[in-house]
Amino acid sequence: MAFYTMRKFAIIFLAFLLLSNLSFSQDKRNGKKPVLRWAADAESGAPYAFQDPQDPLKLIGFEVDIIKAIAEELGMEQEHVQNQWDGLIPGLDRDDYDVAINGLEITKDRERVVAFSEPYYITYEQLVVRNGDEKEITNLSDLIGKPVGTLKGSLAERILRAAGGIIVKTYDSEKNSYTELEIGRLDAVLIDHPVALYYAGWNPQLKLAGQPIGEVIYGIAMRKSDTLLLNKINAAIQKLKDTGKLRAILEHWNMWNFMMANYLQDPSVSNIPRKGYEDFINQQKRELTFWDYFHRYVGFIPLLGQASLLTVGLSIVSMSLAIVLGLLIALLRVYTPVPFKSLAVIYIELVRGTPLLIQLFFIYYALPVIGIKISPFFAAIIGLGCNYAAYEAENYRAGIFSVPKGQMEAAISLGMRKIQALRYIILPQAIRVVIPPITNDFISLLKDSSLVSVIAMVELTKVYLQLSATYYDWIGTGIMVAALYLLIGLPFVKLAKLAERKYSPEMKTKVDSSKNKNYFSGVSFKR
Repeated sequence: MAFYTMRKFAIIFLAFLLLSNLSFSQDKRNGKKPVLRWAADAESGAPYAFQDPQDPLKLIGFEVDIIKAIAEELGMEQEHVQNQWDGLIPGLDRDDYDVAINGLEITKDRERVVAFSEPYYITYEQLVVRNGDEKEITNLSDLIGKPVGTLKGSLAERILRAAGGIIVKTYDSEKNSYTELEIGRLDAVLIDHPVALYYAGWNPQLKLAGQPIGEVIYGIAMRKSDTLLLNKINAAIQKLKDTGKLRAILEHWNMWNFMMANYLQDPSVSNIPRKGYEDFINQQKRELTFWDYFHRYVGFIPLLGQASLLTVGLSIVSMSLAIVLGLLIALLRVYTPVPFKSLAVIYIELVRGTPLLIQLFFIYYALPVIGIKISPFFAAIIGLGCNYAAYEAENYRAGIFSVPKGQMEAAISLGMRKIQALRYIILPQAIRVVIPPITNDFISLLKDSSLVSVIAMVELTKVYLQLSATYYDWIGTGIMVAALYLLIGLPFVKLAKLAERKYSPEMKTKVDSSKNKNYFSGVSFKR
């Protein structure tokens, strides 16, 4: 029974792997135009790349428009790949996409790792303070000894640390830093001017303060080996500059500034409306009615539904791997000689003693260094499955030890081989014992699947963060996502209870019958 169950899990696992492999084989689109895969983080991505408040299935932003224009010049289709901002450059080395464009500053240390295109935008760092503090805080020297927020890994962080004496707080999301400033946990925020303009410029509780700080130059990042692609993109950017299309895109999003005017030697005044910027600001200031919220949440359903299916599939496949691998590790630890037993113990303690997030980073980013490249979906499965296998191994070990030793001894004395005793006597009883903890672990794995967003997987929690950052709606969207997690988990809890009820009476019958006759009577085996 136990091995039959394990075989079923293995079949499910292999089937999901096959289906997922097909879903990731999209390098060619049925003989159509070649695809330019570009990466950006759509969470708190305004005005670079973010979800359209009018249509959450659509991605908009000034960098979205720029990459579309470049792809058009190159005669290519464009395809967005979601990845965390601080993982954009490592993702290039993994060949997850062709280019990264997401407010990446051209710096010397980055130029040692990747190649950058010609600049497509030049801006500066902008201080933001609470309304009323703009006269007291106008430059970096006014921030000595005060907590200041910025985006993790950005040029602004380096400027703050180089200034000395400033308490620097870093954040994964720009929106979070301004929220912290608004509620009083920070005295100021220093981030690129476009971010400040979109996330603080319209907020009556916050003020842009001081003069421009430094110079920020954005470029499109790609692998150093892609020299042909680099030359093509540079030529496309130059054409956008010469035709005025780049300026038109920037003005549409209110991104045109004195630095770009000097860079392009174009000080002329234009009448191009700032429609992209004005639409965004109007959306933030607009008073929403009940029907506005209703249509918004209905619009979320396709995105959340797709993310839920990915989360469920990922969790089921990962747990299947954990169950199979955990059983093998438990058997090694309990029934094999010392060398194999020691390996099992080392694996369990090593995996349980290190954070799952570190393990995911290692699998996704470190293994390619030695030539092992794994797709994000496979990396997530391996990371979650191998992590939880260590916990399942301990569950199995507890289940095996719950079976009286005398049953194994009796089976062997009656002529059964050890593997037969395990298969027919020990494991069926042990599995019944471990069903409840395995169910609990599955619920935990379902929630831990939210961590895979750091390796370019857009699952349910990542979609929640993207939608909340776009609509400034953490409560309503959060309730929807929490309800989905609850709905996903409840069926598995019910199935576990059904399994317990199914197996418990059978086990009780066998225990009762063993009082009157030999437990092993009727069991066929070979000597």
